[in-house]
Amino acid sequence: MHRFGTWLLLGCCALIAFAVCSPAAPSRVSVLSAAQVIQILDDTVEWYRSLGTQQENATQPSDLLILFANRQTADQVVRLAFDIARANAELLSSEADSDPDTVSQSQSHSQQQAQLDNEQQAIQQEIATDRKKAAAGAKGSADLDAKLLELQGELAMLNARRNLLDTMTEFVRGSDPKAANASALKAQIDAIAATVPAATATAAAATAGTAASAPPPRAGIWDLGTQVVHQRNKISAIQDIDRRTAALADTFRSISVAPLAQLQGYSARSNALAAQADHASGAALKGLRDQFDTLAWLFKQTSDILLPLGKEQVLLKQYRRNLASWQTSAQKQYHEALLALGIRLAIVAGILAVLFVLGEVWRRAVIRYVRDLHRRYQLLLVRTIVVWTIGLAVICLSFVTEISTFATFAGLLTAGLAVAMQSVLVSVVGYFFLIGKYGLRVGDRIQIGAVVGEVLDIGLVRLHLRELNQQGPLGTTGRVVAFANSVAFQAAGGLFKQVPDAEVSWHETTTTLPSVSDYLGLKAKLLHEIGAAVGEHRPENAPQVQMRLANGHMEALVRYPVAFNQGAQVDERVALAVLGTIAQFPAA
Repeated sequence: MHRFGTWLLLGCCALIAFAVCSPAAPSRVSVLSAAQVIQILDDTVEWYRSLGTQQENATQPSDLLILFANRQTADQVVRLAFDIARANAELLSSEADSDPDTVSQSQSHSQQQAQLDNEQQAIQQEIATDRKKAAAGAKGSADLDAKLLELQGELAMLNARRNLLDTMTEFVRGSDPKAANASALKAQIDAIAATVPAATATAAAATAGTAASAPPPRAGIWDLGTQVVHQRNKISAIQDIDRRTAALADTFRSISVAPLAQLQGYSARSNALAAQADHASGAALKGLRDQFDTLAWLFKQTSDILLPLGKEQVLLKQYRRNLASWQTSAQKQYHEALLALGIRLAIVAGILAVLFVLGEVWRRAVIRYVRDLHRRYQLLLVRTIVVWTIGLAVICLSFVTEISTFATFAGLLTAGLAVAMQSVLVSVVGYFFLIGKYGLRVGDRIQIGAVVGEVLDIGLVRLHLRELNQQGPLGTTGRVVAFANSVAFQAAGGLFKQVPDAEVSWHETTTTLPSVSDYLGLKAKLLHEIGAAVGEHRPENAPQVQMRLANGHMEALVRYPVAFNQGAQVDERVALAVLGTIAQFPAA
């Protein structure tokens, strides 16, 4: 019974070596390789994800309808692509199963399995016979028991060898690269399908998404410009999706050539087999039947690839028609938005042109009819403020969509500016008080607090003075002093201005008079001499001399007018006149 052991072990080793080392390849029946199948699925899934871009650009009701139709079509395209991939994977599996090495291995395994079954059956029959003999009390029962034990050992060894053969055969099948590649391809197809819900859906039940409905008509320049840019981007996105769809359609079209040629070859082979069957009989007819069954299976699997490819062409063509319709609608909306933007810009430009023309007319009228330079400066300043304020208001209002929103924003902005720029705003308001009817002019001599000076410039926020010396001879100190216009509203310090028709100031001095017999004559003489020292003056500006008794002595309080530009000289002449007059009256 050991005669099969060595042969069986050598047969298993030969089977393994033959399976691993044989380089023979089967005839090709698949349309695509595994790498091509994965590449096509990747391209299809990447194209399918362009629905997200379409959903982002779908803002009009008509866009949503097209998006809904495209989503249904895209779902069908994806499912058909996976049907093609799975059908091709089955063909790849059939190639691995029809490989000569695989067929030879299967036949060898079957033969060895049959031999082992026959040997097992013979051993079991021999054991049954010996047991009957032992039960009948035949001679040599001790030898029969030993033989039964030996037969059971052979049966156990046979089962172990049989298990070894099955294990090694499964290992050989698992290590076949073609079969492994086919199994890996099916696993990859299932993994990719899991990332695309449409690939496993049974019906196109997807909705058109949650894209927002069309916004109400908007009239602001900013919104019109945003619409123009959005429509331009939408057109570009649609064109890009159309190019990708065309590329995918070309891919499917090129793939359909191979299965069509294979189907034609299968039909020709079927006709040839049918002709052979007319003249065959017996075993030949059975072989022809097996070939017909194989051709029928291959024809069906290849048809499962060709028919979805034809449907893909129709679906992608319909998809491109939808995109063309969407692009036409988007281009129309783009031109409408561009036209509306151009009209709005033209209106704003026209309003600004009219505003600046009126401002120029205002300027020329002021220059022609207003002779007072101070008043002319005020009117031109008001003209500048009015023109630019209205211009900025027109520009701001043209950019906003809702006036109420702009009013709210402007109110908040104004309140914030009023708090942050309180001092500046008060100075601006003070400017209009300073240039009023009785306001300041360049060259006026004024006093602000302890500073006396001549006005050099009155700005919108500040005014500048040339400081005058108040100690000694009247003149400039060489300094320019700046004050904020808000000084007009300050109670402390105050702002003092020279009256327009008064060009003099009053100086006072006190002197002790000698004891004389005629004080009235002395007073009259002082008035005459001081008047001569002061020079010409208006009657209301005549010098004054008042006498009073202080500490037993008579004093004279002298007040006289002094022109601002001759203060030091007049003071000197008055002092000499007073001393000369007193010298003319000897003491009593």
